[in-house]
Amino acid sequence: MRDKKIGPLDGFRSKAGWPFVAEMALKYNEEEKNWKLEFDFGDDKKNEESGEIVEFTDEALGACPKCGSAVHEHGSNYVCSKAVPTHEQPTPSCDFKTGKVILQQPVEREQVVKLLATGKTDLLDKFVSNRTRRSFKAMLAWNPEEGKVAFEFEQREGGKKYPSRKTAAKKTPFGKPAAKKTAVKAPAAKKAAKTAAPKAPRKAAVGSLKPSAALAAVIGDGAYARTEVVKKIWDYIKANNLQNPADKRSITADGKLHAVFGKDQATMFELAGIIGKHLS
Repeated sequence: MRDKKIGPLDGFRSKAGWPFVAEMALKYNEEEKNWKLEFDFGDDKKNEESGEIVEFTDEALGACPKCGSAVHEHGSNYVCSKAVPTHEQPTPSCDFKTGKVILQQPVEREQVVKLLATGKTDLLDKFVSNRTRRSFKAMLAWNPEEGKVAFEFEQREGGKKYPSRKTAAKKTPFGKPAAKKTAVKAPAAKKAAKTAAPKAPRKAAVGSLKPSAALAAVIGDGAYARTEVVKKIWDYIKANNLQNPADKRSITADGKLHAVFGKDQATMFELAGIIGKHLS
């Protein structure tokens, strides 16, 4: 009653039966001259669309894995400070965002801090599948290749799947198991061999980004797609054994990479932000 709003709350279901998350808000209806309780799905995009400046008041949770800027709470999401209009940067240049509630699982601040610092959260156990509507456990992890937060599932011991359930044998009215029927398969008709047409090779992605002189010394000069740059950087790192053996997420810079990193070491989570500064 004090804030005229509560949430986000989960457990709601649409007319089609699908679960969804929303806030509940008290809104005054001018025509009816009365207050109404309504769903509020958040207005995180309002500032971006209207150009209204956002001022963050909370403490930063960590560095954005895409551009290295600070990540803050904003509406129903955790966002990069460069993903919304601010005094420092009126035009957004990053798109990192992850929800406070994902598939009915609340994601607390401390989990996002851990995600930004180590690359993944703890194992969370309140996710609910939209397709099967069953609950499941997973970790949220940053995927640098896809450029987004994704699910990472806990491996079972020995990597084995659970054994399939055995179907109970059917019994006859006299209590004895029914005899198994052996199905007689009819001889399969021979299929005429079809000559498969050769598949046309996929076209390589055409890049338009130019690397800086420092980055070109590592991957070579030319025009590249961003994914191609990331692949070439990783090829260089692995070819020169620059990953820290004790912590594979840490990369030790040699002479060429030092000019790109601007420091002796960087983590795999900083790589996308560093590369972005050397592309135009």
